[in-house]
Amino acid sequence: MLDFNHRPSFADRINAAVDQALTADQATRPSRDYLGGSRLGHACERALQFEFTATPKDDGQDFSGQSLRIFAIGHALEDLAVTWLRRAGFDLYTRKGNRSDGGQFGFSAAGGRIRGHVDGIIAAGPEGFGLAVPALWECKTMNAKNWRACVKDSVTKSKPVYAAQIALYQAYMEGTVPGISAAPAVFTAINKDTAELHHELVPFDPDLAQRMSDRGVRILQATDAGELLPRIAANRDFFECRFCPWAERCWSLPA
Repeated sequence: MLDFNHRPSFADRINAAVDQALTADQATRPSRDYLGGSRLGHACERALQFEFTATPKDDGQDFSGQSLRIFAIGHALEDLAVTWLRRAGFDLYTRKGNRSDGGQFGFSAAGGRIRGHVDGIIAAGPEGFGLAVPALWECKTMNAKNWRACVKDSVTKSKPVYAAQIALYQAYMEGTVPGISAAPAVFTAINKDTAELHHELVPFDPDLAQRMSDRGVRILQATDAGELLPRIAANRDFFECRFCPWAERCWSLPA
């Protein structure tokens, strides 16, 4: 009797082994015990509260092997961007002392419960650029659609989470890198589909930085008090809710 059932191909078997290894490695990594500065611009404070408290995600919502591969590719592309900018004449520091074994630049606030690590600090630009320094450097990788939106509308309008991160980092890094909030940040976006690069200057937004800092404190205080912050929407069909990894848990709880 012929068996027409699908059998995993050679490629399927290798991919399954790779993804199993990646997810197994991810499972050994400890959860963050702090609020990440890169996440405070997320639209929903309740989701940030779930994230901060390492609340289990809904079934099937943990990062897949493919997602982990996407993250890894993003990090690799950011490392390439560092090399490219340095070769172009930018004095770009990504670690203290600019050594591979040096610690990453970053900040810690609220007793270590709010933290962030910056992609880099530009100490000087190529001759003739007139770049104000020291300047925060942040780099993100995007698919073609999101990259084009960023080029068209700027990071502030197209990616408010990134804009919030930049403002917060400029504010908190001022204590250790004086002048970094006076100089516009340099934001680099890499198109993962075409390798196109977009760069823009992002002036410091103190009001946005203050709002994000206040938000972090609000999340910490509510969590310490055992209070659940309001969800972002009144209807679970809201865009943010439909893609939230805690949607089932969230909508089973009080508003």
